[in-house]
Amino acid sequence: MRLTRGPFMLRKPMRAILLLAIAAPALCAASQAGYDGKNETGTKVLTAPEAAKLLPATVFFRGQSAPIQARNSGGVQFAKDAFLLASLVDTAGYSSSVQEKYQAYLITEVAIDIAGHRLEPGAYGCGFLAGKDFVVMDIGGHDLFLVRSSKDANLRRPTPLQVLPSPGGGGYRLYVGRDFVNFAQSTPAAAAHP
Repeated sequence: MRLTRGPFMLRKPMRAILLLAIAAPALCAASQAGYDGKNETGTKVLTAPEAAKLLPATVFFRGQSAPIQARNSGGVQFAKDAFLLASLVDTAGYSSSVQEKYQAYLITEVAIDIAGHRLEPGAYGCGFLAGKDFVVMDIGGHDLFLVRSSKDANLRRPTPLQVLPSPGGGGYRLYVGRDFVNFAQSTPAAAAHP
């Protein structure tokens, strides 16, 4: 029996090659688009440029307005388009006692939990104290709470401020350099019973 290469014999390999040529770019694009910074809960960590687009150029704290450092900002976009944004602030016009505590501005549209402390939606001043504590203040400069911070010796690229997912999942970390605090979206408050 003699094998011949007719048009039918060429069609199968050509069809397979054509399908592969069409499918490969689509699969590659899908795998690259598959990670857009969002995790399984629908939240997305925001880079400094993404957060800077949402933040005001200047923020009000303790009777003064000060410019943010847009390049040193970050945040989280929670499901349903609710944001948490943080940015370092130029505190040059503040007294040294305020500058010791007030380093960053934090805006949240959802309640968050920081080390067991519930923080309601709003705008706050915050900062890391001597590398061991983290303080959150209302916009009048009054301390709301103080928690222990941690230091991440394994952080590959520390920056002046960034927000990253917690390695164990289930939350995020607000970093200033290598110092950080964990936070997560708070669960709804229990309704009061009469």
